[in-house]
Amino acid sequence: MRMGHMKGVARAGAVAFALVASSAAFGAGDAAPEAATGTVPRALVEAAREMAVAANPHAARAGAEILARGGGAVDAAIAMQMVLNLVEPQSSCVGGGGFLLHFDAANRALESYDGRETAPARAGERLFLKPDGSAPGYFEALVGGRSVGAPGLLRMLEAAHGDHGRLPWRDLFAPAVALAEAGFAMSPRLHRLAAWAPTLKTFPDTAARFLNPDGTAKAPGTLLRNPALADTFRRVADGGADVFYEGPIARDIAAAVAGAAHNPGLLSERDLADYRARRRAPVCLVYRGHRVCGMGPPSSGGVTVLQILGLLAAHELPPAGSVEAVHLVAEAMRLAYADRDRYIADPDFEPTPVNGLLDPVYLAARAAAIDPARAAGA
Repeated sequence: MRMGHMKGVARAGAVAFALVASSAAFGAGDAAPEAATGTVPRALVEAAREMAVAANPHAARAGAEILARGGGAVDAAIAMQMVLNLVEPQSSCVGGGGFLLHFDAANRALESYDGRETAPARAGERLFLKPDGSAPGYFEALVGGRSVGAPGLLRMLEAAHGDHGRLPWRDLFAPAVALAEAGFAMSPRLHRLAAWAPTLKTFPDTAARFLNPDGTAKAPGTLLRNPALADTFRRVADGGADVFYEGPIARDIAAAVAGAAHNPGLLSERDLADYRARRRAPVCLVYRGHRVCGMGPPSSGGVTVLQILGLLAAHELPPAGSVEAVHLVAEAMRLAYADRDRYIADPDFEPTPVNGLLDPVYLAARAAAIDPARAAGA
C-alpha cells in the first residue's frame, strides 16, 4: 500500500522537519492539490552536451554548477532537488517521494528507482474514513498528519548516487545550504500559492515562514531564510540518509505527525527506519521509430503515457492543434486512463499486467474502438 501527495516542509527549531504541512497546507477547496499560477513564455535553449533544467532558476543554477565541476546527471539532480526543497516546498521536498530514471549512454543501460512514500505499518483500509464509516472529502482527508507516509526521496537519491554519483555526496548539499542561510527572494508563484491556500494557517510554523502577521502572503521578492533547513541538510550531507531516517530528525518527524492538531497520523520512527528505496524495471514502447521509456508501477504514469502513444500509433495523426487531433488524443487518453484505473497498482501488493497492457495486439484492438468522428459514449 502506497500513499501519494505526502510532502514535507522545514520548520523553525534545532532539527527541523514537520511533514504535516506543505502539500496539505497549499491545497484547499475542490481544486487540484496545487493550484495553477499561470505560465511565463520562455526562450528555447539548446546545449551541445549537457543541460540543467528545473522549475526554479536557483535550482537550475545549482545543477549547472555541479555539472561544471565534473558532476554527472545524478549529482546535478540531487543538488537541484535540495534547492527546490528550499524555494518551492509546496512541490519538491525530501519529506516526500519520487521516481528517477537514469540512462547510461555509454552502456545503453536504462535504470529506474522507486522512492515513493510508503504507508505507515499501522495503516489499514479504514485509515481515511470518518468514525461513522463515511468517506471525507479529498482535502479534508489530506490536510494534517494522517496522509503522511514514510518519505522516500533521500533514500532513493542516495541509492542512485551510490550507483552513478561522481562528486562526493556532501558536496551536493552545499548550494542549498548556502542559499538557505543567505536567503532567496520569494518567487511570484510561491507568493500566489501562499495567498491562495486557506489551510496554510492550520500550521503556525509554516504560516510564519510565508505569511505576514496579518495573515497576508509575504510579497514577491521578500527575502526568505531557512537556517533550520540548512542545519538539517548539513547533517544529512555529513552522515548520509541514515541521519534523516534514524535518530533525532526521525523522532521529530514522527512526533510532528502524531501530534498534528488536525488529523493526527500513524507514522512511527520504525516506519522511517524501515524504509527502503527500490530498483524497478522501466517500461518501454516503440512509437513511430522511437523507443520511449518511463517509470513502471507503482507509478501509473509511464504505462499510461505509453498506452496513449500505442493507441495513437494505429491512426494517422491529423495536423497538430486541429479539432481532429484533439479528438484523437482525447479518445486515446480516455481508453488508457480506463485501463489505468482498472489494472495498475503497486506490484508489491497486486499483480499488474504491464506486458499485457503494452502488447501491440492488445493496443491495436483497443485503438480500433476509437471512432475518428465521434466521442465514445456520445
